[in-house]
Amino acid sequence: MIDVDATVAALTARPSSTALLVDFDGSLAPFVPHAQDARPLPGVPDVIERLVAGLGRVAIVSGRPLSYLTRHLPIDGLGYAGLYGMESSIGGEYVVDARVEPYLVAVAAATAELESQLPPDLVEPKAGISVTLHWRPAPELADEIVALAHDVSVRHGLGELHTRYAVELRPPIAIDKADPTRALVDGFDVAAFAGDDYGDLPAFAELRRLLADGRLQQAIRVGVTTDEAPPELADAVDLVVDGPQGLLDLLVRVADEIGKPVGR
Repeated sequence: MIDVDATVAALTARPSSTALLVDFDGSLAPFVPHAQDARPLPGVPDVIERLVAGLGRVAIVSGRPLSYLTRHLPIDGLGYAGLYGMESSIGGEYVVDARVEPYLVAVAAATAELESQLPPDLVEPKAGISVTLHWRPAPELADEIVALAHDVSVRHGLGELHTRYAVELRPPIAIDKADPTRALVDGFDVAAFAGDDYGDLPAFAELRRLLADGRLQQAIRVGVTTDEAPPELADAVDLVVDGPQGLLDLLVRVADEIGKPVGR
């Protein structure tokens, strides 16, 4: 484990050679009962804009669709990888993983079926590429939702991704946050990823692999802890911060250090 001072130093020593990747829900935005109500903490857009201006690359890597991310963090120069990398926008170029196309009809049919059987605030369609069922607003429905999701996914030939209080039905392709992480940090010497949930563990593992392979000179894995953080998080990261506010405080320190006049 390293401390905050060492993390700030690592991320600011060579700003133009540094890539910073950050999860959205639970990291920049606190968890809320209804997924559609999630918003970044006040102060997040400003510090992300400052970091974009000062670092070689800054990107959001999330299970959210790009439309949601760009609506709530509309920052020029910020990279986005949505739906665990199934869609992305780097430098303004929007790309959808070609492997999802054969499954779009099945996703649409599954989404329509789920919307007909569950309350609307429990069903989150994601850009026509996947659909997530949430039971945070109705924990008593957890078993019913999981069973329904499994039945629908099997009948429509879709995969299932289980996360905290949610299950996502998606094209059955091998993709997780390791994939966009690998692509986004390529060519940089220093890379960091900040995240809080099971879906972020592959990104942390990928940074460790890239460091071991010599493709990174330094990797910093920042765990954002909450009462719901998975037990595996502590062993997967180099630094732990206290919730989204703790991450925001860290990012502000990094932005302030980069913004200091040369020689100070």
